[in-house]
This record gives sequence, structure tokens and C-alpha cells, in this order.
Amino acid sequence: MTSAETIRRTSPDRAARRARIAVSALFLTNGALFANILPRYPEIKSALGLDNVAYGLAIAAFPAGAIAAGLLAAVLIRRLGSARVAVFGTVATGLGLLAAVFAPSGFVFAAMLLLGGASDAITDVAQNAHGLRVQRRYGRSIINSFHAIWSIGAVLGGGMAAAAIALQLPSGVHLGISTAVFALVALIALGFCLPGRDEEEDAEATADPAEMTGAVRRGVRPRTVMVIIALTLIAMAGAVAEDAGNSWATLYLADSLGAAAAVAPLGFIALVGAQFVGRMLGDGMTDRFGQRAVARVGGLIAALGMTLALLFPSVPGTIAGFAAVGFGIATLIPAAMHAADELPGLRAGVGLTVVSWLLRLGFLLSPPFVGFIAENESLRAGLIVAPAAALVAVLLAGVLEGRKTRG
Repeated sequence: MTSAETIRRTSPDRAARRARIAVSALFLTNGALFANILPRYPEIKSALGLDNVAYGLAIAAFPAGAIAAGLLAAVLIRRLGSARVAVFGTVATGLGLLAAVFAPSGFVFAAMLLLGGASDAITDVAQNAHGLRVQRRYGRSIINSFHAIWSIGAVLGGGMAAAAIALQLPSGVHLGISTAVFALVALIALGFCLPGRDEEEDAEATADPAEMTGAVRRGVRPRTVMVIIALTLIAMAGAVAEDAGNSWATLYLADSLGAAAAVAPLGFIALVGAQFVGRMLGDGMTDRFGQRAVARVGGLIAALGMTLALLFPSVPGTIAGFAAVGFGIATLIPAAMHAADELPGLRAGVGLTVVSWLLRLGFLLSPPFVGFIAENESLRAGLIVAPAAALVAVLLAGVLEGRKTRG
């Protein structure tokens, strides 16, 4: 039975409304924690004496940890409940990122990012699992709104980092404050999540390795496999384009275009801010036009905007280009997750877990690839991955759901 079949068209009760706010708070903290360290990357790179290749490999440790730990989420959720796992994972992610800014070497920096990424992956699956459970209580699509709140958190975190840089606040003090604040928010949110361990609902949202193996052994139709691959590539395309802003926007604006230290983070902030707008509009656009059309138009906006920014480099134009990327890719990952969760012929949770896990390959492969090009050519050349990834999403969007006919 798919998640769509389990949705009941009923008005949400008070507990569901409170849980929606709580899950929104968890998505906000998840976006804000990571965004606080991203604008600090250039000074960490400089302090540790890393070249572009070493820097790309070091920051790839975060998604590497996510890939290594992502499949543990289902096991933890069944034992502790999705809400507890999301909250404890949030605290662990914050502590890992805080430790990263105190790293004395590139190796230790990467190791701390690895731990932070592992915790982040578990948090991500758990908060999406709880969010999908709340969505079922609502009886309508609200998943894009959670991802929009994540983008608000990212804007908030990026803004905090930009302010800390402008005030010349040491990175350790800055990350210490952000970790304490958002860990507290997550712990408070736990009290408003849906109660209990929710074994049935969580089982529908996630799958552990044994369940995925069992699904394969029972036989999965070749077409279903191809759809999963296409959905994974769409999600990865969103991840690669997003990572261009996450990992490189601040460095590109500062080093390649000469932007001031307080201005350089605006590329990342523009991306996540526009991503927020796209996700706030995403549920309504998806209901009206279908996932397929929204993904295609969005991919074209991202590809065109960033291509123009790279062809005609300037600080304002580049900030606008990253904004186009954020807006254009806003619904790609939520759409791929939703489509995977409803694939016929798979045990509930298998498609969602596979796509959620493998999409992080985009975050893993992109930084060292861009770093290699930047070291041998230029960072401007390396950032071509963003419009290229957006075009991949355009080409594969046919596997997403089209416009629903109204009966």
C-alpha cells in the first residue's frame, strides 16, 4: 500500500497541527546548522593551507558520512521513533560541525565533517519520515512546505554566518552559539511531535537494508528499476546544483570575483532564499501543473540563469545566477522522494529510502570534481556542473507525475 492510499481526507486535529510546527522547527534547525559553517569554509581552507583539490575532498567527507550512515536510520527509527532520532541527530550534527571548525589539520577537518554528515543523514530520513506521517494526518501535500522551512533555516544560518564574519566573530564562538541555539530548538520541538514510537507509520516511511534486499529478491520489474534510477538521477541533479552554491559560491565570489568578505556569502544566501520561494510555491504549482512540468520549467530557469552568470561574470550577476539555480531546483528532491515513495511493486519505504540515500552521491562527487577542474582550469569552469545538472533533470523529468485530470 502506497502512502497516497493511506491518506485520509480529514481535517487535521490539534495534535497534527502542533506536530507540523514541530517538524517545521526540525527542518529549520537542520538547514540552519549546516548553513552556519558553509560561509566559513574559505577561511578554514586558508587556515589549513588546502588547495582546491584537497578542499574538495575534505568537504566531500560530509556527504560520504551521510552515505555511510543513511541506511541506519530505519533501524534507529524503529527502535526510538522518528521524532527522537531526528532530534538526537540534530544535536549530534551540530556538535560534529562545531568540532570541525577547531580542526588542526585537513584530515581532522574531514573526519569531523564525516561524523557531522553521518548524523545529518539520519536526521534527514527521520524528519522526512515524521513529516510524511504528519502529511498523512493532513490528507494533502505539505512535504514541500517542510523543505521550504529548511530553506528558511539555511537563509537564517547563512545570514548568521555573514553577520559573524562582518563582526569578526571567531568561528568557534560563532558555531558554538549556533549549535547551542538550534539544539535547544530541536529539543523543545520533540515535545510537540506526534507521540509514541509510531512503528506502523514509520515502517511505511523508511526501509532498512534487509527490507530492500527482500524487495529485490521478490523480484522488481525492470521498468520500476529504471524509474528508480531516473528518480535518483533527478534528485542527484538537484543535489549537484545545490552543492555548487553550498560549497563554492562564497569562495568563487571572494577569490574569483573579488567580493568583500561580508558580501561573498550572499551567493549562497541567494540560492537558499530563492529555493525557499520555489518550495513555498511548489505544492500549489505541483497540484496545478504536475511534478513533470514544474521540474522541466525549473530546470530550464536554473540552467539559463547560471549559464548567463558564468558567461558574463560579475558579483551582482553571479548572485542572481545562484538565485536562479535555487528557485529552479527547489522541487526536484521533494518530487523525486514523493514519486519514489509511491512506486508500485515495492514494499513501502523502499523507494524513498533508496532515493534519499543515493541522492547524496551528488553531494559526494560534486566537490572533488569541481575542485579538480578549479585547480587545473578555473573555479568558473568548474561551476558549469550547476547548469549541466539542471539540464539532466529537464531530460529525465518524464518519469515524474504529470498534471492530474480533475474528475
